Amino acid sequence: MIADRDDRRRLFLRCHSNIPDPDRYLTKWFRDAPVAEIKRENVKDFFRWAFLNTGEPDPAYDEELEEYVGEMEKLLGRKLEPGRGDAQCLRLTLDKVEMLHRSLIWYLCVFIVDTLASIYLRFYSFDFHRTSLLQFLAVFPTRLLNLFNAYRSPARALTYWYRPHTSKTRLPVLFIHGIGVGLYMYIPFLADLNAQDSKDPSDGQVGIIAIEIMPISSRITSEAMLKDEMCEEVHCILKAHGWERFTLVSHSYGSVVATHLLHKPKIASKIGPILFVDPVSFLIHLPDVAYNFICRKPTNASEHLLSYFGAKDMGVAHTLFRRFIWSDNALWKEDIQHHRVAVVLAGRDIIVDTNTVRAYLTGTSDWSLETESWENGIWKGDGLDVLWFQDLDHGEVFSRRRTRKRLVDIVSRFTADE
Repeated sequence: MIADRDDRRRLFLRCHSNIPDPDRYLTKWFRDAPVAEIKRENVKDFFRWAFLNTGEPDPAYDEELEEYVGEMEKLLGRKLEPGRGDAQCLRLTLDKVEMLHRSLIWYLCVFIVDTLASIYLRFYSFDFHRTSLLQFLAVFPTRLLNLFNAYRSPARALTYWYRPHTSKTRLPVLFIHGIGVGLYMYIPFLADLNAQDSKDPSDGQVGIIAIEIMPISSRITSEAMLKDEMCEEVHCILKAHGWERFTLVSHSYGSVVATHLLHKPKIASKIGPILFVDPVSFLIHLPDVAYNFICRKPTNASEHLLSYFGAKDMGVAHTLFRRFIWSDNALWKEDIQHHRVAVVLAGRDIIVDTNTVRAYLTGTSDWSLETESWENGIWKGDGLDVLWFQDLDHGEVFSRRRTRKRLVDIVSRFTADE
């Protein structure tokens, strides 16, 4: 919980001013409940979780909750019906964790994919930095690299792949992946980044640290680190390699970790340009990310894949339900105003309401901005670029050579921003 009431109120008003459709906002946070069942006490329950992180009524906060409900009524343009209806709101840190078991065959597949990823990354000149033997035993499927690799991670629990930085004129790259099977889907992107150096070998190579977040990588392992611990682990790695300034690149859930780093002054001061691909942290107070991961009934292949292999994985589910503190994960334009930033959005994203995020980032008051002029296009602002890929889904920008090249070009420009 945010300790200070004034800070909570500022956060509430900031969220409140960025709700394009108030009725949809409530309906989705209340798991598609009928509007008639979302009454005044139900909305108090929601705000009690959202801003106080509790489900227990406390008279000390009654006045504050009344204020929030009153502001919500103004936004809705109507009074909420008194009492309590049957609607149940989504409360990630309080609700029962929704997960499904996985078979040994599935984990055998994860082991094979992880082994292939390791072979490819070694081929592309990345060195694996392992944890201790004790940490090795805490990850299933087993990772043989932890037994035979000579490089030890300076962090307690965070493993990563490292390409040494030798360039004297360009910045190195810190890459943070999203939910999936680790770094496997990003190997072509990392390989393309490496290939850029072959065009001008005289300056040396751009270093890359690609961290691995095991709890969101289809593994049975320990719970995800909280914000402060993750930041300390990353800072420990950066310090060990002597990186005083770097380009930050994140995908999907990686934007959550990137947000934490931006909120830590001792790390934020080292962050140079930033590339966000399919970020989930912008406008995280809106229900779309949580609803699409947890509540939505899948209707097509992509949604079924996300639900079964993504959201219902035990590590991912525990991370979302017990480690996903939305107020810590929220990223606002003001947080990035001192950085050169590019944000890549997909028009058919099944997780993020990218139309609304795009409108927020570009500063338009039209939340339903038409997309004709944005097809595979770019919007340029003061230090902020927004790239729009109309026909792509979440994560697909990495799977197509043409769109992946645009990401590589951005990173190449950013690394030259010494």
